[in-house]
Amino acid sequence: MAEEDPFSEAPVITAKGLRKMYGPHLALDDINLEIPRGAVGILGPNGAGKSTLFKCLLGLITTTSGEGSVLGLDIRTQGEQIRSKIGYMPEYNALDPNLFAVDQVRYSGELLGMNSKNATQRAHEVLEYVGLKDQRYRKIETFSTGMLQATKLACALVHDPDILICDEPTNGLDQRARGFMLQTLNRTVREGNRSVLMSSHVMDDVQDLCDSIVMIHKGRIVVQSSIEDLVQQVDKEIEMVIWGGASKMESELSSMGLENRRLGRVIRIKMESESTVEKALQAAVSAGVQVRQMKEYEPDLEDIFLLVMDKLGAQIKGTEDLMTSEHTGGD
Repeated sequence: MAEEDPFSEAPVITAKGLRKMYGPHLALDDINLEIPRGAVGILGPNGAGKSTLFKCLLGLITTTSGEGSVLGLDIRTQGEQIRSKIGYMPEYNALDPNLFAVDQVRYSGELLGMNSKNATQRAHEVLEYVGLKDQRYRKIETFSTGMLQATKLACALVHDPDILICDEPTNGLDQRARGFMLQTLNRTVREGNRSVLMSSHVMDDVQDLCDSIVMIHKGRIVVQSSIEDLVQQVDKEIEMVIWGGASKMESELSSMGLENRRLGRVIRIKMESESTVEKALQAAVSAGVQVRQMKEYEPDLEDIFLLVMDKLGAQIKGTEDLMTSEHTGGD
């Protein structure tokens, strides 16, 4: 396959009829995929097939059947070239605590084939980029969680990859460090013209950074769409904050045939017609409760994910079930 222009509008990753068997176990089942340039969230519960898919796309394991390409390179025959264009930020900590940050990042560059001079220069550049300019000569063992995550990101960026794969990049970060990490990844996409594939259980982070998502379930792609299109497909709801008997309000709504879901004092009611608001207010009067707040609810990515998984019959109770734990072996 001819290598494509990394800044073209063509998909950065494609797969057609991709299957992977581990003995009798079907890990990937007829994967058809087109991942556009930009920031893409890769979602799915543990064991869904995310890490197996990445290993196939990177040429680390051979596919049973089907074909695919990354940046125009064939995953079956050009795995080494593909991997030279990929940066990987793992969830787990693979840093050497005894090294200075600049030496760790330089070493990562050398492992990727860079000569020592270029790797050293790039290490200084990317450490400044991720906000660690003043900590370059501190030992990694003295770093906070936020600084460790930033160092892992610098290691992934040192060779200037076209695609960055981030596994739980905001894991363990406080609000300030989380914001800076997402801002840095956003700069990498918007200003650096690079693509970021992010796997995360924090749906707010995915929604803040990504334009589209790919959702994997039991080795199959079940959703491949822009987040904007997905939000438009979800039923509109009215959100009410109830005081003085949310349970009574919930029962009253159900008795009136209004589909609803309750989260503590918050009740969301499916908007079935223009009369839904009036009926909901009548239910509040009948239940004898106070309506402290009432507004149209904007669905978020967490709602969409849980809705999809519910339709698939998966027992997913919350996004904690998305925690990535697929670093070794097959899915």
